[in-house]
Amino acid sequence: MRNHCPHAWHQQQHRGRMWAASPAFRRRLFLLRSLSSLPGNAACSSSPSPSTSIRVNAMSASGPVYEADAEAVVRRITPPLDRARHKGQAGKIAVIGGCREYTGAPYFAAISALKVGADLSHVFCTRDAATVIKSYSPELIVHPILEESYSVSDGEREYVSSRILTEVAKWMERFDCIVVGPGLGRDSFLLDCVSNIMRHARQANIPTVVDGDGLFLITNNLSLVEGNLLAILTPNVYEYKRLVQKVLNCEVNEENASEQLTALCQKIGGITIMWKGKADIISDGKTVTQVSTFGSPRRCGGQGDILSGRFVANVVLSVSFCIFASWARHFLLTNEYPTEKSVNPMMLGCIAGSLLLRKAASHAFEKNKRSTVTTDIIEFLGKSLEDICPAGH
Repeated sequence: MRNHCPHAWHQQQHRGRMWAASPAFRRRLFLLRSLSSLPGNAACSSSPSPSTSIRVNAMSASGPVYEADAEAVVRRITPPLDRARHKGQAGKIAVIGGCREYTGAPYFAAISALKVGADLSHVFCTRDAATVIKSYSPELIVHPILEESYSVSDGEREYVSSRILTEVAKWMERFDCIVVGPGLGRDSFLLDCVSNIMRHARQANIPTVVDGDGLFLITNNLSLVEGNLLAILTPNVYEYKRLVQKVLNCEVNEENASEQLTALCQKIGGITIMWKGKADIISDGKTVTQVSTFGSPRRCGGQGDILSGRFVANVVLSVSFCIFASWARHFLLTNEYPTEKSVNPMMLGCIAGSLLLRKAASHAFEKNKRSTVTTDIIEFLGKSLEDICPAGH
C-alpha cells in the first residue's frame, strides 16, 4: 500500500539522494561500470558525447613517451563549485602516517588536500604525533589511534592491532581515497597495523596512494598492492630503484625508462606507478605518458616530505593524486564514458596532480627564490588550480 505521509516520503527521498552521493555508492557504481565495459558486455555501448572526451595522449608501452595534455585533464575532471553540493561531495581523504619522529609530512599531506579543494581531510597517526599535528591546524581531523612497538607489550600486540583496525574501519567507507606513508616511519608493529589497514581499504575498493615509508612497506610485501587497479605508487629515484631491484631483479635502465616502467607495472599486476624526476613518467602497464612542466630548481629543507627527485613534490604530490584520482573516478561515473573507454582514472589523477604541483612550485620559487620552503609551495596550490580551472567557470 502506498505511503501517503508527505513527511515519510520526503525522508525516503532524502535518504536516497544521500546514498547516491556517498563514496560507497560511487565506488560500487564505478566497479559495475568497469565490469560492464569489458569485452562481451553490452553496457556502455551507446555513443558518448564529444564534450566528455578525455585524451591522455599516451602511447603504447613499446612506443615513445609523449607529453600528456595535463591542463585539459585538470579542466575536465575538476568538479565545478555548486551551491547545491553539500560538505564532503568534493572529496574526503585520509592520510595514514605520522609518528613521534615525523609529524610534518602527514600535516603537509592533509592540509594540501584541503588546499587543492577537498572538503574533509583526516589524519590517522600515533598518539605521540597527534597533539603536534593538531597544533599545526584546526582544519584537520586527527585520529590518535596508531601505536608503535615501544608502547605495546608482546602480549598486547594482537589485541591492539585488532582494535586499531576496528577503529579505522568505522571511518573507511566515508573516504574517497587514502594516502599511506607520509611520516609513517619504519617501526615493525606500526607497519604491521598499516598493512591490515591497506588490506581493508582494498576490500572496500578505496583508491590508495602509497608514498614515502609506505613504499618501503610494500616493497617488502608486494601482495599489499599486487593486482590492485585502484593503487598508485609514487616513488622517487631511490624508491624506484629499490622497486626495480625487488620486482624485476635488475638495475634501473635510463635508456629504456618507459619500457622498464611499463614492465614493472605489469609485474605488480597492472597498478599505476609514477616515477618522479625531472619529468614524471606515468604508466599503468598499458600506456605510458609524462608530465615535464618546469617546477622549481630549489631543493628546500624537508625535501623528503615535499620535494623529491629534482623538481617535483613528494607528499603534497601524492595527495594531489589522491584528490584528482577521486575526481576523475567521479567524472567517469557521472558522465557518459569518453571515446577512450579504457581511460584509467588513476592515470588521470597522476597527470593532474603532477601538473598542479609543478605549477605551485614554480609560483613559490618565483616569489621566494632561495628562501622557498614547503609551506610556500602549499600556499600556491589554490592559485595553480585557479589558473588552469577558474572557480567561476
